[in-house]
Amino acid sequence: MEVKNTEISDLGEFGLIDRLTKDIKPHNTSTVRGIGDDCAVMQYHDTEVLVSTDLLLEGVHFDLTYVPLRHLGYKSAIVNFSDLYAMNATPRQITVSLGISRRFTVEHMDELYRGIKLACDIYGVDLVGGDTTASRQGLVISITCIGDAPKDKIVYRDGAKDTDLICVSGDLGAAYMGLQLLEREKVASAGKPDFVPEFGGKEYLIERQLKPEARKDIIAELDKAGIVPTSMMDISDGLSSELMHICKQSHTGCRIYEDRIPIDYQTAIMAEELNMNLVTAALNGGEDYELLFTVPLHYHDRVRDMKGIKVIGHMTREELGCAMITRDGESEIPLKAQGFNHMSGDK
Repeated sequence: MEVKNTEISDLGEFGLIDRLTKDIKPHNTSTVRGIGDDCAVMQYHDTEVLVSTDLLLEGVHFDLTYVPLRHLGYKSAIVNFSDLYAMNATPRQITVSLGISRRFTVEHMDELYRGIKLACDIYGVDLVGGDTTASRQGLVISITCIGDAPKDKIVYRDGAKDTDLICVSGDLGAAYMGLQLLEREKVASAGKPDFVPEFGGKEYLIERQLKPEARKDIIAELDKAGIVPTSMMDISDGLSSELMHICKQSHTGCRIYEDRIPIDYQTAIMAEELNMNLVTAALNGGEDYELLFTVPLHYHDRVRDMKGIKVIGHMTREELGCAMITRDGESEIPLKAQGFNHMSGDK
């Protein structure tokens, strides 16, 4: 059966918006008015409002050769939710703005929005507005996320202190290895219309790259344990880069331990297959969207026993700098911020 492709120009901007948003219902009482007016209206009482925005460009942040549009929509929303959780806040609303080139049809945008809506439904976030325009540079996605948190619960990057424990959620490096696998298969498929990529046994890596999750569960566990981190970030550009951000803004140094960095078995196997340094991938790969946070030393027993959290080191005095203690415990390697630089021109 032939699938009909509808030109976006057939619907026009407002027709497209109506189609993509017609079945959206609010999840939050703070959403007074969503899509359908000149502005969305939100109402917050006795709480701090947090806002984050993220811009994703085709050819810079994603490659539609191997990224399905539904996965892209899901991931685009998740990376914004993650920014709010990294402040110990709850995402409540998003706006979505798109730059769309002529090669995309209405059905393509349906797929993108299916992913965005799925993320919103799972995380209880309301899509309340946005904009669409023509693009000459491929697909452009801009999402703004609004959330809230009690004033005394907001966590910044600048609150870490000497002797604080350094903790991470989940495992690191898998998303980067997933990207390497996708890129390898893309190269192998060139000029081969019947090519079937080899992803057997590596599904976890692909999922971590194409469909990451925001760590709402970790924020809930910390709250349940009565722990407010002294500093926190999500790991989008690599552990090393994010940790150095915290150290710079908190005026501290740090020591992490190579043998404590959490790495999944599939990540290790893929690194060996590609002849890549496993620890470098974990430190600098990025796009894990795990949480990196610090807590006072007296919380050690509490965080050590929490599912999904690993203590990987401690903060030090600023003059001691930032370093990783090697697996043998006999030497230190200075940390470097080698995560993905969006302004470098390299993908």
